[in-house]
Amino acid sequence: MGHPTPTEIQPGTPPPRRNREEQQPPSKSKGWVWLVVLVAVGAASYYYWPKIQQYFSGPAPAATTGKGKGKGGTALVVAARAKKGNIGVYDTGLGAVTPIYTVTIKSRVDGELMSVNFKEGQTVKKGDLLLQIDPRPYQVQLDQAEGQLAHDQALLKNARVDLDRYKTLLNQQAIPEQQYATQEALVSQYEGTIKTDQAAIDNAKLNLTYSRITAPIDGRIGLRLVDPGNIVHASDPNGLLVITQMDPISVIFTIPEDQLPPVLERVHAGATLHAEAWDREKKNKLADGKLDTIDNQIDPTTGTLRLRAIFDNKAYMLYPSQFVNVRLLVEQKTGVVLIPNAAVQRNQQNTYVWLVKPDSTVTVSMITTGVTENDQTEIISGVNPGDVLVTVGVDRLLEGGRVNAQVPGEAPRGGGRGDQASGDAPRGDKTGGDAPSGGHSGRGKGSRSGKGTS
Repeated sequence: MGHPTPTEIQPGTPPPRRNREEQQPPSKSKGWVWLVVLVAVGAASYYYWPKIQQYFSGPAPAATTGKGKGKGGTALVVAARAKKGNIGVYDTGLGAVTPIYTVTIKSRVDGELMSVNFKEGQTVKKGDLLLQIDPRPYQVQLDQAEGQLAHDQALLKNARVDLDRYKTLLNQQAIPEQQYATQEALVSQYEGTIKTDQAAIDNAKLNLTYSRITAPIDGRIGLRLVDPGNIVHASDPNGLLVITQMDPISVIFTIPEDQLPPVLERVHAGATLHAEAWDREKKNKLADGKLDTIDNQIDPTTGTLRLRAIFDNKAYMLYPSQFVNVRLLVEQKTGVVLIPNAAVQRNQQNTYVWLVKPDSTVTVSMITTGVTENDQTEIISGVNPGDVLVTVGVDRLLEGGRVNAQVPGEAPRGGGRGDQASGDAPRGDKTGGDAPSGGHSGRGKGSRSGKGTS
């Protein structure tokens, strides 16, 4: 039961007892503990606040206005210099690795499989012994055919002796002419028998040859399909093993019919087109080769044409039926203006770059792009060789603002205090947002790798 309420306490009744905890006053030691904790937290905040302040403060304005009145100092950016160089025009198509030669080995005679003279996955040369079928039945057939030939050769020899004798008697008119003609026909008969016997010998020798199965091509052996001790037949539908030529190997790939004319032009001119085989994700190059042949018709359902490229495959990086991406070099452009892809900025209307001028200020320059290959882009107009272009930190720029451009391998351009003093690092932005208005515009010629606009 709980304590009685004041209304329930009768006069003269002693007050209810309280628990020992309720009777004791609060301890003074707890107040000291809280005081120590507050002092420790304050000291830690004072010590670590300069280090964590950067995580709460936003980026300081880094650009200046075109009149030179800075709003936030000089922007620290990374830049690159436009240069002249070479760039390739590639056609890319999905293909499948296809061996030039694939042979399924079958038996051409019947008999017991005596021995297997290879290991699965072994690389063999043409003429290497692979399998041995029991040759004894065919050796017996050869002996019989040779014996029959010797017998018939003896009969032929005797018939020829009689024919010579009959010829002499016929000249002396000692025998009728019919007897001489009969003997002459007998000699011809034995000569035919000799040819039949010789054919039987050749057939027995051929069967003996077929009992030794050798490699018809250079290649790699797959998994064994029949084990020693089995009886094999020439009529068996399945083979004994499969040999695939691995080096060189081919890739059959497709390209759209719209890309065919430049390829045909180069091929008809006698040029050898370089080809590259890349993995499915286009991250690793597997092999280098060359275009070998072009199919004779376009697939009307897909509008594509099949091509075959030959690749050296000594490292076995290409395997039959493997899907790869083939890059066919159609044209090599030389002496063109190249800039890094990171310097190219785009919005819905224009393609542009941030150009660093000699006075360390930046301006927008509209460009026309051409071929894009790897991390470089061809510039048709808008940039000259030697121009310095911002690649990292474009989101911190304003038209006419001052920058401290750092070109890898060169001394820093520009100077001033601002972002460098605050310790902010340049931030990359490949899109760059909307470009300031101004500049010129046009349309680029484009390429197979991508069309540029300005």
